[in-house]
Amino acid sequence: MAQDIQNNPGSNHGNKFEQLGTILPTPNEYRTASGAPGPKYWQQRVDYDIKCDLDEEKLKLNGSETVTYYNNSPDVLTYLWLQLDENEHSSEKNANYQDGSSLGKQGVDMQLDRLQESKNDYGINMLKLTDGQGLALKYTVNKTMMRVELPAALKPGQKFIFKIDWNYTITDRMKVGGRGGYEYFAEDGNYLFTMTQWYPRLCVYSDFQGWQNHQFTGRGEFALTFGNFKVQMTVPADHVVGSTGECLNYAANLTPTQMARWTKAQTAKDVTEIVTLDEANKAITTKAKTKKTWIYKADNVRDFAWTSSRRFIWDAMPANVEGKKVMCMSFYGKEAYGLYRPFSTKAVAHTIKTYSKFSIPYPYPVAQSVEAANGMEYPMICFNYGRTAPDGTYSESTKYGMLGVVIHEVGHNFFPMIVNSDERQWSWMDEGLNTFVEYLTEELWDNKFPTRRGPAAYIADYMKLPKDQLEPIMTNSENIIQFGPNAYSKPATGLNILRETIMGRELFDYSFKEYARRWAFKHPTPADLFRTMEDASGEDLDWFWRGWFYSTDATDIAIDTVRHIVPEFTEPANAAGGTQKVKLAKPQVNSFEDISKVRNREDKNIVFATDADTSLRDFYWRYARGLEPVDTATYEVPSQSNIAKADADLENKYKNKHIYEVAFSNKGGLVMPIIVEFTYADGSKEVDRIPAQIWRKNEGKVTKVYIKDKEVKSIKLDPMRETADINENNNTWGTISEPSKFQLFKLKQNARGQSTGITPMQKAKEKKAF
Repeated sequence: MAQDIQNNPGSNHGNKFEQLGTILPTPNEYRTASGAPGPKYWQQRVDYDIKCDLDEEKLKLNGSETVTYYNNSPDVLTYLWLQLDENEHSSEKNANYQDGSSLGKQGVDMQLDRLQESKNDYGINMLKLTDGQGLALKYTVNKTMMRVELPAALKPGQKFIFKIDWNYTITDRMKVGGRGGYEYFAEDGNYLFTMTQWYPRLCVYSDFQGWQNHQFTGRGEFALTFGNFKVQMTVPADHVVGSTGECLNYAANLTPTQMARWTKAQTAKDVTEIVTLDEANKAITTKAKTKKTWIYKADNVRDFAWTSSRRFIWDAMPANVEGKKVMCMSFYGKEAYGLYRPFSTKAVAHTIKTYSKFSIPYPYPVAQSVEAANGMEYPMICFNYGRTAPDGTYSESTKYGMLGVVIHEVGHNFFPMIVNSDERQWSWMDEGLNTFVEYLTEELWDNKFPTRRGPAAYIADYMKLPKDQLEPIMTNSENIIQFGPNAYSKPATGLNILRETIMGRELFDYSFKEYARRWAFKHPTPADLFRTMEDASGEDLDWFWRGWFYSTDATDIAIDTVRHIVPEFTEPANAAGGTQKVKLAKPQVNSFEDISKVRNREDKNIVFATDADTSLRDFYWRYARGLEPVDTATYEVPSQSNIAKADADLENKYKNKHIYEVAFSNKGGLVMPIIVEFTYADGSKEVDRIPAQIWRKNEGKVTKVYIKDKEVKSIKLDPMRETADINENNNTWGTISEPSKFQLFKLKQNARGQSTGITPMQKAKEKKAF
């Protein structure tokens, strides 16, 4: 791996700040050194015309599709590869990736489960495969992949049309697992179908990899080709269907009253129920014997998913995204009504507006959230969770969990549905980038939103794990042990550190938007992201990519010693050299208010969603602000040691000055900016931000001299916890004051899980080093 590559082994410099060089692929005519698509960039296209029939009684889906594949590459193709993701559930046709086991309970249980598994009939059944003229085509199914042999070589610029008839048994998603299938509601005898990865679909053929035909194991998600879809779904007549794309025949499937509501919703200022709670409750008591066909069309999408159930309430509201109307919609059962009716569609609208601000304008006509007790994303539609208690009430954790998953899954429309990275190879390129913008979006929903993926302090526990429990972010999706931190939290945190601490918001936001603009509706790689961020900002970030993405190093910057020289002292502190070593004090054991929250609150141009629409304020919003009664117990925080005396030989030259030499060491291996907060004897504070490049000539140790006009009472590293430092016990020197009553109140809130903030940031005078 790249973290083992050193330019100057054994040296204390010349490694971490060298260019990535050959670690990145060589630029070419398809992908330039600037990170932009090259003059000869190309990608394939595939169009689908699909007809399918949902057999609710037999729990089967029958389908027929006509596929048109366009060879835009410079290569001659003799076969095509398709993905058969439903084979994941087959006892015989799955990818058969196994993990090791041991004699512990978990290992024995896993082996017993495997022995007790019986053969099943899950997976795609190929009924017929022909070319456009009806002539049979040869094909080979290899687990979750299928190779179709072409009757003649497909040359550059040509297209090939073929047809597939297929069916499969729909799985019980709640028992078997996976992203698609059905959920059965025993209390009313009805089903909720989530139809995902449901049709044979083309693999990506690209300039950097050729065919992406790695097996689907259920972990690494998808690499998909853009194209146009027309899909006809025949379902029970009393079902409501939500889908990728725009419906072409609502009038044939809705009642006149529902159609009138849909028409009204196009210009409504608030959420309109198209199918009401009363209508959904009536529908579940009877089951239609007839069927109806819903027809949807979607252009320039990489995938297509849909849902069907008679249990759905359906609501909608238009959102204006940079002058374009987008219909935001939600589908949910009665058990989610108390949460989804007030929040879901408004969260969809908030998400596409915010993501559009940080990337590109949302290009599609609809965006939908479906409550299906899971979390998974597809173009224009996603499946989420969030059900209330039987009496309609909900906990704060359920509310914010629901809002978080809606924002996250709707946000996936941008990464990877539009900025179309290869999820099978690099999970972090969609999950990490999306989690980062999710964090920005949650912060703009409510300044008290208890997000835990984004602020640097929350990744520290993961990064301090033993090295054999970690892997670099760049690890292949199938080989990751700690999938959540590695694919979601750590890359999202890294981007937030770049934005708030290393590059600054203006430079970062411009560069990140440029990446999204360059690679919208294309297939980017990590090198394209890294190079674009540097190209658009004028910042050399190779040291950051090398450390944060290619290594398992952690941030652990320590204050080793502090030397203090003041002219008032006429005798040195000791004969050896006028210095005195002091023990490092422990830091405050409390939570914090992260830097993004502080800056967002102080930015007068930001209007939080809960301020713009006060209907979004509930009990927990008031509680987080002390507007509801709370228990105000106190907590002890350790105090610090005295400031050391120092040599006074320079009294005449530096009269009335306080001179400090602070020695820092890099104990974690990851180079990061050094953020130093000085607290003076008079209570005032000052922050010095030293760029990471101070480590370039010695990656292990560095000293810095400060000349102050007044005495320093204490020094603290990374006071806002911006750098993911894994050991805060070595971050302080001097006496740290105890927290105020307000800080203790916030600490109590955090202990109860009510907010992520604790200490209000005291406005500090900042200055740049050098």
